[in-house]
Amino acid sequence: MVVVITLGLGQIALALGLMAAAIALVRWQQLGLELTLLNATARTVLQLLAVGYVLAIVFTWRNPYSVITVVLVMLAIATVVARNRIDRRLSRLLPLLAGSLLTTLLLTMVYTMGVIIRPEVWYEPRYLIPLTGIVLGNAMTAATIAGDRLVTSLKRNPVVIETHLSLGASPQQAIATYRREAIKAGLIPTINAMMVVGIVKLPGIITGQLLSGADPLNAALYQMLIIFMLAFSDLLAAILVTAGIRRLFFNDAEQLVLP
Repeated sequence: MVVVITLGLGQIALALGLMAAAIALVRWQQLGLELTLLNATARTVLQLLAVGYVLAIVFTWRNPYSVITVVLVMLAIATVVARNRIDRRLSRLLPLLAGSLLTTLLLTMVYTMGVIIRPEVWYEPRYLIPLTGIVLGNAMTAATIAGDRLVTSLKRNPVVIETHLSLGASPQQAIATYRREAIKAGLIPTINAMMVVGIVKLPGIITGQLLSGADPLNAALYQMLIIFMLAFSDLLAAILVTAGIRRLFFNDAEQLVLP
């Protein structure tokens, strides 16, 4: 029988010694990041403790409304973070990101939960919440990278784009190269992770399952599932966001409008 070592607050207090050492190294190297690391450490402790207590309640209730509430909160946070990292001045970017991430999440999770995992109830929090967090976190990153790359390209190359438009190109054709490059950029982290998964590093899911005493092969199979989920969701999020951003930069007369 596998014995799982449970961590308590005492062990976490000892683990803070690593952060104390990191702050000491920062001070020694005169990097000026002491307060940043202190703030990050405090936020990590508070946020994860809060999440732990909330999830304990949700898992106990096993109620669809509480699970949906958690998912919607995660979606809202991911949307706002992505908007802030791309461009706050784009007034319609927030609903665009919300719609793109929601569509990505629904398509990915409906297929995964309904076709592959098939739990007793669709809202099983043990599966739905962690998988939603993984999908949303990675889709948010892909959408942010792709969206930021496209917005930057459109702002830097108005003359080139307007030249294409004047020669009869549609907005889609005028920015096609920039959009393709943006989507590729959004996929780079996922593709890199797929290339080295299990060889250079053990991902979070497989590590967590191994620490909890799960069968190594089953942990590896779950990691395969998650990698495939992320490849699909990241690509879809990047495609939807870049398609939406194109509409934000052109008016009904198909003229380029910079914010």
